[in-house]
Amino acid sequence: MTKVVAITGASNGMGFAAAELFAKEGWIVYGGARRVEKIPNAEHIHALKLDVTDHTSNQAFIDAIFQQEKRIDVLINNAGYGEYGPVEDISLDNARRQFETNFFGAADLAQLVLPIMRAQKSGRIINISSIGGDVYMPLGAYYHATKAALQQWSDSLDIEIAPFGVRSLVIQPGGTQSAWSDIALAHARENLKTDSVYTTLVDKVSALLTANEHTSGASSEDLAQVFYKAATDTRPKRRYFNTLSDRAMVWLARSCPRDFKKLFMTVLNYLGNRALKKR
Repeated sequence: MTKVVAITGASNGMGFAAAELFAKEGWIVYGGARRVEKIPNAEHIHALKLDVTDHTSNQAFIDAIFQQEKRIDVLINNAGYGEYGPVEDISLDNARRQFETNFFGAADLAQLVLPIMRAQKSGRIINISSIGGDVYMPLGAYYHATKAALQQWSDSLDIEIAPFGVRSLVIQPGGTQSAWSDIALAHARENLKTDSVYTTLVDKVSALLTANEHTSGASSEDLAQVFYKAATDTRPKRRYFNTLSDRAMVWLARSCPRDFKKLFMTVLNYLGNRALKKR
């Protein structure tokens, strides 16, 4: 039986690459995004309009897939973004929007798809978090909070649904070769108040993210392979990482929080001060 996967945020980056990979492997793919015209146009890929912050849109997305296929084997909650900015400056409206997209959208879709998966007695909900669910940095307080919430929620959900043959899993990517950091930093600058005292901090974090993500991050295709592994492993894991270094960073942040903070501040100040001197 041909399997069916629903992927949110399928118009770019990891979601785009995952849609192409699953289709290449013979799956029926339903990709959802607000910019539906940017979803891959290929055999076995069906592009649907989707705004994960809108319950009506989520309901229409799941209903359309089920009415056509009569099953959904995997839901990949991939839609998300980084609403960066200093806690003192960022508006709570923007913080709420971050939670609506990164967390509550996934929760809403899970509630909609679970009756289908329970009836099938099989299915996987794959939640795309980040090493940022455990690792943290300044300006990302609300982003990190959404990813930490997604992980704890996924673990609780997994216990609840495992007796029905359904699993809830988490993927934690690290740095990526994408526009993610550029978008997050653009938000950070937009969220700065006039004459903000955090302008220098934004410059330092910008230097850190630029040095890390555009040079050594994983490609979208690399991460699509992790998505596929999580969807097809005979014995699925609770967590999936792309590299050993991503796993090690999470271990350090959780097990040695003082050492992690000291290391992070050393790197941030070194790269940030060097970037400021070049001005």
